[in-house]
Amino acid sequence: MAAGPLEQQDDDDVVARDNPAAHRFEIWLGDDLAGFLAYRELGAGAYALDHTEVGPPFAHRGLAGRLVEAALDEIRSRGGSVLPYCPFVRSWLAENPAYLGLVPADHRERFGPG
Repeated sequence: MAAGPLEQQDDDDVVARDNPAAHRFEIWLGDDLAGFLAYRELGAGAYALDHTEVGPPFAHRGLAGRLVEAALDEIRSRGGSVLPYCPFVRSWLAENPAYLGLVPADHRERFGPG
């Protein structure tokens, strides 16, 4: 699969990228799909972040957090906003307040930490 504009790669061969056809951001470890963050495009650059999942063989490596960070960086670069329905994303946002600005101010109370 060709890398998209979201590509982030480290020396341990981890790549995160948007897969718009599947409506998800994905994180790859080499040739293996390690996990994904499913989303819905709501229009006007808004994304509903619905579900984060990392496969059992890839658990406990910090990949879910790296995936969320890469997805939020990409959405920010697009000038977008997020509605974090996924509890993992809400928890990640609570630990990384620099990204809280991606949640529209009038929705922040509704999407408090997960």
